[in-house]
Amino acid sequence: MLNANKARDDIEEILKRKEYQVYYDHPKGFIETWWDKAKEWIVTQLEKLFPSFHSASSASSAILIGMIVMVILILAVAAYLLIRNVKRNRLLRNQKPLQSVKDRNWTFVQHIQEADSLESLKDYPGSTRHLFLAMLLFYHEKKWLEARIWKTNWDYYDELRKVNKQNADQFNELAQFFEDVTYGERNIRPEEFETFRTKIKNILAERGVEGIS
Repeated sequence: MLNANKARDDIEEILKRKEYQVYYDHPKGFIETWWDKAKEWIVTQLEKLFPSFHSASSASSAILIGMIVMVILILAVAAYLLIRNVKRNRLLRNQKPLQSVKDRNWTFVQHIQEADSLESLKDYPGSTRHLFLAMLLFYHEKKWLEARIWKTNWDYYDELRKVNKQNADQFNELAQFFEDVTYGERNIRPEEFETFRTKIKNILAERGVEGIS
């Protein structure tokens, strides 16, 4: 019995030595520390949303992992959409509405007539394009901007803004729709086209252009 007690005491003494205690006192690594903080943050948010959710110990690692993955996926999707929209907007801003000399040489009345013809064929994207060019060339004739093949809608907006900010803002709104339909391959619904058409023809009618309906 004495030998057994002595052996136990010897084992306890050995286990208290530094070379054995280091396995219990080792500092946490970066990933382990990050994971503990992530779990703590998620649990804190859960407690805010759900008061009945009391402690971190009651939340299983599977649930926490699932929530972290969900948050990462949401952030990834949001980042993707943001980057795609930024690239798309840059692309659209570089597009030039006047694609040819013919586009530039036509009068705004000719563009209106072509728009009406395409509308009767239910070619709404084509009609949208000619309606927009009619407005653009109308502003050119009013000397509110200078239509050139190399210019973008952003250039025209900047010129128009110096003359009349209200007209410039309306132009910018219509230009965005025009670009979405013409370059962004947006599927245009008849009611959307009708709204766009009405706005364009109202602009021309308000400026005293005859024969616009």
